[in-house]
Amino acid sequence: MTQTDLNETTGPTSKAPRRRRIHRAWFVAAVTFVTIIGAAAFRSLPGLLIGPLHQEFHWSRGTIGLAVSINLALYGLTAPFAAALMDRFGIRKVVAVALVVIALGSGLTVWMDSAWQLLLCWGLLVGLGSGSMALAFAATVTNRWFTTRKGLVTGILTAASASGQLIFLPLLSWIVDRHDWRPAAVTVSLAAFAVVPFVWLLLRDHPADVGLKPYGSEEFVEKPPPVTGAARRAVTVLFKAARTGPFWLLAGSFAICGASTNGLIQTHFVPAAHDHGMPVTAAASLLAVIGVFDVIGTIASGWFTDRFDARRLLAVYYALRGVSLLFLPLLLVSPSVQPPMIFFIVFYGLDWVATVPPTLALCREQYGDDSAIVFGWVLASHQVGAAVVAFAGGVARDTFGSYDVVWYASGALCAAAALMALVIRRRGEGAEVRPALT
Repeated sequence: MTQTDLNETTGPTSKAPRRRRIHRAWFVAAVTFVTIIGAAAFRSLPGLLIGPLHQEFHWSRGTIGLAVSINLALYGLTAPFAAALMDRFGIRKVVAVALVVIALGSGLTVWMDSAWQLLLCWGLLVGLGSGSMALAFAATVTNRWFTTRKGLVTGILTAASASGQLIFLPLLSWIVDRHDWRPAAVTVSLAAFAVVPFVWLLLRDHPADVGLKPYGSEEFVEKPPPVTGAARRAVTVLFKAARTGPFWLLAGSFAICGASTNGLIQTHFVPAAHDHGMPVTAAASLLAVIGVFDVIGTIASGWFTDRFDARRLLAVYYALRGVSLLFLPLLLVSPSVQPPMIFFIVFYGLDWVATVPPTLALCREQYGDDSAIVFGWVLASHQVGAAVVAFAGGVARDTFGSYDVVWYASGALCAAAALMALVIRRRGEGAEVRPALT
């Protein structure tokens, strides 16, 4: 606890002991953390419902995977514009509306009887809602409320999604296993609705709204006026960055990252394990373990990024991920959880979002003041890659009767991502980099 965390004494001559008072920024960060966890609940559900929806409605896995892919794509494509909405209308209003949209999208699936309703509710509504509370939400809260300890707060809020997966996956898998999929969808809907009052009552757009300085700041910061041109800037920066080679290498490698995590393992690991006789609850618990080691791996990767070449780190991460995927078909043949499978889960968890710190570092190196917006678009490519594989994985399962070809193809893609990371030039080494900031 630093001095900025403490409330000043009642006067210079007071002899009363100082009272400890936690800065309001930490309460805002806590509400943000809980909100992201609530949003993560729905993202925990798709892999659990592929089997039940296929059995009840006889929809192909490709059709169900298409709904997941729409959700993942919108999650990424909405993120670059979410910050613009928060600058225009305020954090609290945008997040509250997004939570309601998620709750409606999840709750309405209980009454669906056609595939287009799945695409609308599961894909469109929840994709837009969750995308509005992605990286932009955490970044906006951190930038407005904190002057110091931004890295710590960013890491904590980034880990919230993994924590949500850890909390909800075992619970939702138990509900699906014991009570069918509809109670699980209602649980997600109620979780999103339950967070709305906390957001409305405790979240504030800016420290100036409650007469406070940002945490760690020596000066009072006035609340900026609503910004109306942020969305236009986001598009302008995209076109400028798209004229450079590093942008396409970063976006392409990060698309493969999304394809091999959210699109592949998060969406298809549970049904693939269930194909080989593993109980759904056991497979879901393994995904929850990934969420635990995800946090550890992200923090460690940030430490490595400060000390080693980000390009080489990315190459190592992608290469090791690709090798592990090549072994996965051999590990799935047993219906029980064996030590080699546990090793795979721990390793994959450590590598899950370890790619984020070096990718963000390369964006900063290449694009300077525009790096945050460029990273937003790179993140969008991550989700588009996830969306493609979420759909393609379902189609492959329908066509070949197993997921083996998906694991092997994804392993090859990770090898390509490792090569893409290695050929990214340092800023100034190639003339093609410079137009981004002209």
